[in-house]
Amino acid sequence: MAQDVGEILVAAGTITPEQLREAQVAARGGQALPEVLVRMGVADEAAVARALAKVHNLPFVDLSKGKIAPEVLARIPSEFALSQGLLPVLEKAGKLIVAIDDPLKRIVVDQLQFQLGSEVACAMAASGALRRALEQHYGAAPEESVARSMGAEPGSVDEGDDAPIIRLVSRMFQDALNMRASDIHVEPTGSVLRVRYRIDGVLRVVAEHPPHLSSPLISRLKIMAAMDIAEKRKPQDGRIGLDLKGRNVDVRCSILPTNHGESVVMRLLDRSANLIGLKELGFEEDDYKWFRRVIARPNGIVLVTGPTGSGKTTTLYAALGELNRPDVKIITAEDPVEYHIAGINQVQVMPRIGLSFARVLKAMLRAAPNIILVGEIRDLETAEIAIQASLTGHLVFSTLHTNDAPSALTRLADMGVKPFLVSAAVQAVMAQRLVRKLCKCATEHEASEAQLRALGLDPALYKGRTLRAPKGCRECEGGGYRGRVGIFELLEMDNVLRELTFRGASLEEVRTAALASRKLQPLISDGARKVLAGATTTTEILRVTRVGGERR
Repeated sequence: MAQDVGEILVAAGTITPEQLREAQVAARGGQALPEVLVRMGVADEAAVARALAKVHNLPFVDLSKGKIAPEVLARIPSEFALSQGLLPVLEKAGKLIVAIDDPLKRIVVDQLQFQLGSEVACAMAASGALRRALEQHYGAAPEESVARSMGAEPGSVDEGDDAPIIRLVSRMFQDALNMRASDIHVEPTGSVLRVRYRIDGVLRVVAEHPPHLSSPLISRLKIMAAMDIAEKRKPQDGRIGLDLKGRNVDVRCSILPTNHGESVVMRLLDRSANLIGLKELGFEEDDYKWFRRVIARPNGIVLVTGPTGSGKTTTLYAALGELNRPDVKIITAEDPVEYHIAGINQVQVMPRIGLSFARVLKAMLRAAPNIILVGEIRDLETAEIAIQASLTGHLVFSTLHTNDAPSALTRLADMGVKPFLVSAAVQAVMAQRLVRKLCKCATEHEASEAQLRALGLDPALYKGRTLRAPKGCRECEGGGYRGRVGIFELLEMDNVLRELTFRGASLEEVRTAALASRKLQPLISDGARKVLAGATTTTEILRVTRVGGERR
């Protein structure tokens, strides 16, 4: 593509063959040829944009001429236009024409077309003209504040070899925040550098960049995360602190070497967001009362289980928020400390200096707490100290990675904890998942027999019941879902379950006994209630509750 741009400019008499060869040599360092030509001053942005438009069979639009109708500008939200760097310029016969300065932005335009539900076409514009037009119609572009938070001066975004990468990284973080993403995945695939966001628990491809951008982009992220920029053979972890539009965002960055290069996963944590209370987690009224009663106990262990990203930490923070009073001392051991809560003593675990969960937990007990939170029970030593703490008058909260609530009991035994300690210490276990909530644009339909059976419901009892289904609108970006809600599996220990745990009974025996005594509410049951209430769909519930074809 770059050679074609050069040939077009030479044929038009804009540059000479010698200037083209000089630019091609300079572009071997990783810079795109159009950018090199502009930087050398041998071609202006408009001429390069016209050549790019010809290569990609796109029309060219001169943004310095003509006016854009206000109703056309209103077709795209200002934040989206600024963050993606595109501008609606004309609407004709139901087709919206959008100005872009990079042919790769057509991927974003395809997504925009899906969101708007109408045809969208692209036109090339000069980068500077597009930037000035965006500022004129929508205000200052967001890159300035983002670049400043990343150590770049606003005036330097267009200067130096790193400027395009700084802008790309800035836009990536800003877009992720605007789209409510919890994670950013940057993955080299050989042919492209793919960027995906995890939104409401589901990964979505948002951009595909040329492969030559992989090395400078990942180097930029390494610098920001204080990693070793020269090390490309080993996994690395780091953290990035950002201030995006006044929002304090903490980014946990993890790099893994793959066969096509280094893959990066970044977890975004918006520290400026308010903590969620128990009532906002998605509990039904009876479950809410059950959980409040469980966490009000003076001692014992309360476990929250589920896979990574299922909201376990959020639930524990909500519980601590409920119990946080001046007359109660609460100490936590976390990796990392995700939210700072006034009145609670929070300790950051740092294994690299020997400050493990077990070591922090031992030190905690000498500080005379009433309530202890252990971010995660990962090994036998941590499990045994937590259990001893619960048996000596402390209320202990922690998490485990298991598929369901009964598995937590057998998991502790598998770690090596003696069964009689598990049976004596554990008071309750709650497994949870997060499912996507239906957007307000959802439609209604009559429940089918297959849907009711899949949810464990009797079709004869619920015949004719109306359920909601995803439709898709601008607010939910065409997906039909917006936000997430929790579904919960509740297990409370009684004498029968303690006896079975003491004897080292199998997982199936424990589950069967818990169901028979009504001490276990399965995930699918709470999921069915959420579907009947219109909060989510059968498909969503089955997505998170079926493991290997078995219903949990």
